[in-house]
Amino acid sequence: MKRYSLTLTGERLADVKRYEAVAALAELLRLNLAQADAALNGKPRPLKGLLTLDQAEAARERLERAGIGCEIRDEAPASEAPPTAAEAFARPLDLPMESVGIRCPKCDEEQPPGEICRRCGIVFAKFLHARQPAATERPRAAAPERADSFPYRLVNQLLLLVFLSSLGLALWSDWKGEQFPPPDFYDLERLVEPRQTPTLTEPFQIEAQGIEYRIEPQFDYELDGVVVSLHDSDAFWDIYHFKDWKDFINIRDLCVVWGENVANGVFREMHYKNTTWTCWISTNDSATAQRFGWDQLSNNHLLSHDAYLQKAIKSARIGDQIHLRGQLASYSHAGGFQRGTSTNRTDTGNGACETIHIQDFQITRAANPGWRLVHRLSTVIAVLAFIGLALLFFFAPYRPFR
Repeated sequence: MKRYSLTLTGERLADVKRYEAVAALAELLRLNLAQADAALNGKPRPLKGLLTLDQAEAARERLERAGIGCEIRDEAPASEAPPTAAEAFARPLDLPMESVGIRCPKCDEEQPPGEICRRCGIVFAKFLHARQPAATERPRAAAPERADSFPYRLVNQLLLLVFLSSLGLALWSDWKGEQFPPPDFYDLERLVEPRQTPTLTEPFQIEAQGIEYRIEPQFDYELDGVVVSLHDSDAFWDIYHFKDWKDFINIRDLCVVWGENVANGVFREMHYKNTTWTCWISTNDSATAQRFGWDQLSNNHLLSHDAYLQKAIKSARIGDQIHLRGQLASYSHAGGFQRGTSTNRTDTGNGACETIHIQDFQITRAANPGWRLVHRLSTVIAVLAFIGLALLFFFAPYRPFR
């Protein structure tokens, strides 16, 4: 079988510094630094041992990767088994060290073998040892980021910023949208006493969710007012209307004010709260309580089985000016439930609320339209940003925290 030997050219490759090549050669061939430096003096020097072609090429590649020039030469066939490339590197280089000089890796001064440079005074072993890590383990250039890679971290940070800011804006705008506008916002000419007249409408039946209700009108009724509080009968915590009473036509309770309460702005200084069937009004100031017209307020139970009217009633918000028309009426169903109505604005306590079967409902002036628009938009943006964050959480590649 044909054999090959390796010969060092004595040169180093152009892109490798001399001290790097010396350190690498000393490590690969198990030489001391002086021997390795002498092997790079520009003169060819053969390595002992014969190799197969594959072994020789692998050894040359390792030397050239370290910046050391190397050639492969043919040799006569030999009967002995070829060594491995590692064994070839373990064999010492045939160098008569007493007859060669060395070159200083710092100042490049050629001089006889020794431990200290006669020109610059460095200790060869210490100098090359300090430089050796850079020579034996050349740093790899950072792989450039793929041009088509998706910037997950940047997008995640942007979505989080959008989500938090839009959520904060949604909460703030929802609060601002529930504030009462000043009196001059409203059409004060329409905010007069409710109009209550005798009715010619006979009792009648309506059906909602399989329940038959008997409506008994008592007066035709028309009201213009400002909504100060409200209660939805389908609220999850209201177990009375739907579960206990099977009352599916009392859509909403609206507490409203009108007249001087709106004109002089005193309604803005009161506190309102609606619960099932009841509107609570309070103030911490006795002078405000005396200015407030208690006969210019009513809590209204609005009845309807018509989908269009139900949607209109549900669209009213606190601060809106509304107009409604229908009949003050009592109602009941065969399950034993019945409810009456107040027919004047001066009574108080249990039974003082107006129960109205609605025939027409309008919002004549919607309060704070700008803030309500901001609330809708910011809510939509917050939801979309949250969905985006959820998608990134599940689909973005894992990146360890740094």
